[in-house]
Amino acid sequence: MTANEDQEMELEALRSIYEGDDCFKELSPVSFQFRIGDLDDSKSFLLEVSWPESYPETAPHISLDAFFNNRIFLETKQYILSKLSEQVEANLGTAMMYTLFEWAKENQETLMENHQPVTSAVTLISNSDVMNNSTSVSKKKEKKEQLTKAQKRKLIGRTDNKGELPRGWNWVDVIK
Repeated sequence: MTANEDQEMELEALRSIYEGDDCFKELSPVSFQFRIGDLDDSKSFLLEVSWPESYPETAPHISLDAFFNNRIFLETKQYILSKLSEQVEANLGTAMMYTLFEWAKENQETLMENHQPVTSAVTLISNSDVMNNSTSVSKKKEKKEQLTKAQKRKLIGRTDNKGELPRGWNWVDVIK
């Protein structure tokens, strides 16, 4: 088989395996994203993998440069990439995407063991401040904006049959 036939077969296999899985995203027929971990998990990361022309005889390009990974330190990214490249070397010459993704899922804890979640200033607020703020916020939320009949008619007149405002309804006319 040629490299292109191998790629097409693996692409079909990946599509059927990860159909309906929100962790897998096909960017193009030779480029993929795979999220390891849940969206709300601080130890989750996003792998971007692209195939060169001669894949699977040559290693795929693996990247952790996605915006999703901005909170991960460079040392942790380098460690993940080095461990993944070891897996690539072991599977060179065979279809390896599924193996790589599953290996990364199984070893997520060890890959991210040195990862410290980025702390924000919000976590430094004391509990008493949080309690005081939450009571004042809930009082503010109870008040709803009251519209006059004329305002309601005008708002209804602007919406389409789905109840949505048309595109550009709040744009400012710059040229007069």
